[in-house]
Amino acid sequence: MMKLTRALAVPLVAAAVLAGGGAAHAAASGGGSPAAKPTIVLVHGAFADSTSWSSEIPFLQQKGYPVVAVANPLRGVASDSAYLLSVLKTIQGPIVLVGHSYAGFLISAAGAADSQVRALVYVAAYIPDAGESPAGLTYKFPGSELQGSNLLTRAEPDGTDIYINPADFASVYAGGLSPAQVAIASVVQRPITAAALAEATTVNPPASTPKWEIVALDDHAIPAQAELFMASRAHARVVTTHSGHDVPAARPGVVDSVVVQAAQSVS
Repeated sequence: MMKLTRALAVPLVAAAVLAGGGAAHAAASGGGSPAAKPTIVLVHGAFADSTSWSSEIPFLQQKGYPVVAVANPLRGVASDSAYLLSVLKTIQGPIVLVGHSYAGFLISAAGAADSQVRALVYVAAYIPDAGESPAGLTYKFPGSELQGSNLLTRAEPDGTDIYINPADFASVYAGGLSPAQVAIASVVQRPITAAALAEATTVNPPASTPKWEIVALDDHAIPAQAELFMASRAHARVVTTHSGHDVPAARPGVVDSVVVQAAQSVS
């Protein structure tokens, strides 16, 4: 096992919880024909995988929505956005894109490129403009604990991977989760590359696509002030909740409600 070393001044971003694998978890409509309801595409952020949506998936399926939970590679803004877009091309009919944290960069870019995307839901997520990076937006306002000894790095063949120090995971990322949830999430987290956090997007989110932002008022990863700033700039509808950064795990009912509202607006 490779030894983790402390990160000192590595630019950072934030994201979801829990980990797992697989390319996608899907609930498809029968018969191969386009679904009557829009497909809900869930995209996790850094330090997580698709299982971070474990509470939302069954709820949305029970409501009759086709659901796809994309396995975000977490390797770079442009390459991850292209991967998401390739997944969207396999879906027929209207799409509601839901992104947590870092995935806000990806759903913004994919939403601008794919006319099937009819609504965008940002869950404690970035809504970036062209020229902005995850690190730049994370530290635009004070309050992020994604820095210093709270971070760990590991050298890999394709660059430097970044993790949250498990000892600080509850404070930095998982406010609102039980100790048992934190104990699991802190050790199964998936890393993101340092290069991804420093990479600027080249596109703006689509101006005409309806947007929602769930602002985590107790977020110690992306400060709530930053989330509110981006939501206001993008003219997104704002829903606030008292939660740490991992809103999908800590406040699934809030996420469910906003996603259904977005889906109904498409219908």
